[in-house]
Amino acid sequence: MNTAPGAPVTAYVALGANLGDAPAALRQALNDLGTLPHTRLVRASSLYRSAPVDSSGPDYVNAVAELSTALGPYDLLAGLQQLEQAAGRERPWRNAPRTLDLDILLYGELRLDDPALTVPHPRMLERAFVLLPLAEIAPRLVSAAQLQKVEKQEISRLAA
Repeated sequence: MNTAPGAPVTAYVALGANLGDAPAALRQALNDLGTLPHTRLVRASSLYRSAPVDSSGPDYVNAVAELSTALGPYDLLAGLQQLEQAAGRERPWRNAPRTLDLDILLYGELRLDDPALTVPHPRMLERAFVLLPLAEIAPRLVSAAQLQKVEKQEISRLAA
């Protein structure tokens, strides 16, 4: 991973897990995000429980984190994938249940669409488990109309 710092950028990362102690995995991941090189955890949403979407297994626990990072988008992605692997993430099939899933939602104003990384995340506007936590920490980024489109999806905020 190339960790030569650039100008800090605000990035938003979605966190999810539905295997093992998912709330503990997300709390650990939030702590670990701040240990990535040239990266600081600015704020994190509450934890939310949601039914799987395009997936299977137990309910997911989700959150969104705001980062200030001088890592480039691909270096940030590599760092997130290292954290997933450290948490025991396996990828036996697309959308398989997981111990930890970390997705870059937004990276500054960047628009990128290639096989390795798409920013903004291509399905973020379709998922309550992304939009509600994102709206909690960055309300200016989520419109009422976007929230209305996902209002029928099952999701609940977990007690702190």
